[in-house]
Amino acid sequence: MLVKVHVYPGSKEEEVSRVGQDALRVRVCQKPENNAANARVKELLALYFAVPVGKVRLIKGGHEPRKIFEIKE
Repeated sequence: MLVKVHVYPGSKEEEVSRVGQDALRVRVCQKPENNAANARVKELLALYFAVPVGKVRLIKGGHEPRKIFEIKE
């Protein structure tokens, strides 16, 4: 399954919320440096979809706030 994600790095609280059928809004505390925010987004998506972190893969948008992740079930 492909999921569109809008990431808000450097937030005060971490949160995953659904904004559409295949779109999520993810807030993470990490700053967008050294791939730390992307790694935390992967962890939060794995928790949200109840899958191992290895089943979550960043497809597009590594250096942008709008990303596409693949979730393998």
